[in-house]
Amino acid sequence: MLLDIDNLFKSFPGVGNTPSVEVLKGLELKVEEGETTAIIGQSGSGKSTLLSLLAGLDLPTSGTLKLKERHLDSMSEEELTQFRAENIGIVFQQFHLMNHLNALENVSLPLEMNQQQDASELAEKALEQVGLSLRKDHFPHQLSGGECQRVAIARAIVIRPALLLADEPSGNLDHDTGEQVADLLFDLVGRTGMTMILVTHNSELAQRCSKQLTLSQGRLQ
Repeated sequence: MLLDIDNLFKSFPGVGNTPSVEVLKGLELKVEEGETTAIIGQSGSGKSTLLSLLAGLDLPTSGTLKLKERHLDSMSEEELTQFRAENIGIVFQQFHLMNHLNALENVSLPLEMNQQQDASELAEKALEQVGLSLRKDHFPHQLSGGECQRVAIARAIVIRPALLLADEPSGNLDHDTGEQVADLLFDLVGRTGMTMILVTHNSELAQRCSKQLTLSQGRLQ
């Protein structure tokens, strides 16, 4: 079992006299290596909260969250940062590229954080996989939205992550470009056997995953 979540709760404290808000309520999730899982949910259902926990960007209130048999729920911030850098790739809706770095430098970042010796060479290979070899010296403002998302995908896969998280990967793109990016993402995942969790409100995109789950009232169904 690559990912094992058991009885997971996440609450946020209230403001002033308002009570705390319980977003995730005893959530369970098990993901095998190589699976692609879509999580669908309405706005405010807790998708972003769950994604933050899966990415090691936040800690649950209670429950267990294990990835590769490691307990993310009890790691220190420093341990989480290192574990995430080595094992988790994230594709955001808003790209989150560094504007002062070119495409190659953006893709190299996770490798440099891990002090990888051949960072530039591996980054070039990742850009080749997403069809952007000829744009490696271009900065984000010189790239189209679809190209920026391709760079973001290359950055996410360059570490060969145990888990790839995709948060509405085509949500910030027009329909045709979004379709092209989705095709690329699923092709890469299929060819490499990566494990992916896709968070989306797009039911057509979700159907391309091997498993579809709905997040509602703090639980997955």
